[in-house]
Amino acid sequence: MCCATFMCGLDFSIVTVALPDIGSALGFSSAGTLQWVATASLLPSASLLPLFARVADLIGRKRLFTLGVGVFTLFSLGAALANSPGVLIATRIGQGTAAAMIAPAAIALMTGYFQEGPKRARALGLNGAVMSLGFVFGALGGGVITNGFSWRWTMVALCVMGALALAGALALPVIHESGAARRMDIPGAILATLGLFGLVYGISTGGDQGWSRPGAFGPIVGGVLLLVVFLLVERRHPEPLVPLSVLNRPSVKWSGLFGVITFGMCAGTTVLLSLYMQDVLGFSALQAGLSYLGEGAAATLGGMYVARLLGRFGGVKVLAAGLLIQGVGTVAMFALPQDVNLAALLVTSSVMGLGHVFSVVSFITVMTTGVTEEDQGVVGGLSQLPQYVAAIGVSGLSAIAAARTNALSSGGTPTPADVLGGLHAGMVTAGVVALVGALLVGVVLRGRTPA
Repeated sequence: MCCATFMCGLDFSIVTVALPDIGSALGFSSAGTLQWVATASLLPSASLLPLFARVADLIGRKRLFTLGVGVFTLFSLGAALANSPGVLIATRIGQGTAAAMIAPAAIALMTGYFQEGPKRARALGLNGAVMSLGFVFGALGGGVITNGFSWRWTMVALCVMGALALAGALALPVIHESGAARRMDIPGAILATLGLFGLVYGISTGGDQGWSRPGAFGPIVGGVLLLVVFLLVERRHPEPLVPLSVLNRPSVKWSGLFGVITFGMCAGTTVLLSLYMQDVLGFSALQAGLSYLGEGAAATLGGMYVARLLGRFGGVKVLAAGLLIQGVGTVAMFALPQDVNLAALLVTSSVMGLGHVFSVVSFITVMTTGVTEEDQGVVGGLSQLPQYVAAIGVSGLSAIAAARTNALSSGGTPTPADVLGGLHAGMVTAGVVALVGALLVGVVLRGRTPA
């Protein structure tokens, strides 16, 4: 299950690094068109999560997980063999759809195989560390593979990972499932899928187009309206896609918000760090990828020890501490200089990564604690949704950095110092948001959720 999680995390970052070579090799007409290689996977991953979370309850979590891994592997092979932009984008849609099958089923299986307590905490801790490592090693491996071989080998790597995960999926032991869900909420599925599609599409493109433009603002507003209608429909359906009794649990709705904060601020800051290393320090793509190793090492250590912290202090306290650590590490990036200071770069990014993995594991732990067996699939899907909605962090922080850079350059050509000033503004904003989130955890969750 962790192999599949690693594969999905690896997918996004490894492809992002390889985009320039993909554009040159397949003849994409523009940078905007090329960006669809990443977006084509992101959109179905986010918009289909609630649907497949309920499908997991209908047909079985293990069955959906195995199907998702198999589909992902096949489409990864198809992407490696793609000979035109259209074929590649079609296979990326298939990979994103498969990821939407895998994510909720994997978490629901973990919470099903491991009872609440230290064993589940260790499993979720390992899963969180592996997910973070997938993003880090995707950035590193994408540069190495693309520079040394071809972008097609990034897809071959995903195919190999998929084959390994499929072998493991077939060997999973039988798990008891109540099968309480008997039918699909079709209106809810359509409304949730279209609503999330519009919301994530608008957020993802807003950083390039500007959120006030119709191409981004329209889908965001439309998506929000559809999600409001979805909630109204769910109140009347006898077997809703997402039971409101689950969605209204403080542990579910507030943990989801903190999940958006930790994912959004970490993902946005990671993009800003990439710009800092390449545009200010002049690092190559490979050097920039290697510089993320500190963050990856911190995430690994955090994943190994977070279970002990959860057992001793409880999910709410660890969540608050994780956001606090992430916020402190991110705010400290204000001290990153215009010249290379590798120690400062590694320390601040590692502290951010450590806090991030604490936050991810603890918010999922809090969200899934006390959930009935028949709702594990739904909650598993909800726990994975923040990492996709958190694209708002990337767009928002990039917009803040760009605005500050333009202000410092007074409309002229930005100097490296101007660019650095803009990046600092985005990083400090990310840190402050995480710190505010840490304060809110104690206010809205303490005493209202299971420890």
